[in-house]
Amino acid sequence: MTDEPDHQPGEAGPAKAEVGVGPWEGELPEGDHWDPDLLADGDRRNVLDKYRYWKHEAIVAELDSRRHNFHVAIENWQHDLNIGTVVRTANAFLAKEVHIIGRRRWNRRGAMVTDRYQHVRHHPTVEDFVQWAQGEGLAIIGIDIFPDSVPLETYELPRDCVLVFGQEGPGLTPEVHQAAAATLSIEQFGSTRSINAASAAAIAMHAWIRRHVFNQHV
Repeated sequence: MTDEPDHQPGEAGPAKAEVGVGPWEGELPEGDHWDPDLLADGDRRNVLDKYRYWKHEAIVAELDSRRHNFHVAIENWQHDLNIGTVVRTANAFLAKEVHIIGRRRWNRRGAMVTDRYQHVRHHPTVEDFVQWAQGEGLAIIGIDIFPDSVPLETYELPRDCVLVFGQEGPGLTPEVHQAAAATLSIEQFGSTRSINAASAAAIAMHAWIRRHVFNQHV
């Protein structure tokens, strides 16, 4: 026996809930950060409620005023599909910047438009990326499984750093491994040897947040 559909053939299904808010009601607010078009037409963007009706550049400026000290980088030699998800997570944890090493083009679908609010920088080569990081005084921290990797769970992440992730499958290149101040592994307890690169990125970013925002020492 199968479940009965909640509507008859030929009838419209349940209406989808609208995202965001409609046109502003009442007296219009004052301030340069308000977007006249959004106030008039409604704001259907995927943003926090406090940013409703704000101009895009005003949201970015507010985020820039309080971004965290860590950066995120991911190698992109084979059009890695995880990059969009990494960008979305970096936006959620308010990373300073996301860095794409290798090919400039990447699949933005997984970012869910968050790349509009997150600074993304491209480096054509590992050498270019390393020179940039050293010039900024950032510790390069690789996240991968190598014989010399140490557990992320017990490592004291530096405040000023760039967390680097390799592609699904091959992982970090030898060039990034050599340039890293440390490479960290994430402890696995099941049958698989590794986890998805986007999942690893989320875990590592949250580890930085726990240490430097909530002051939770290892």
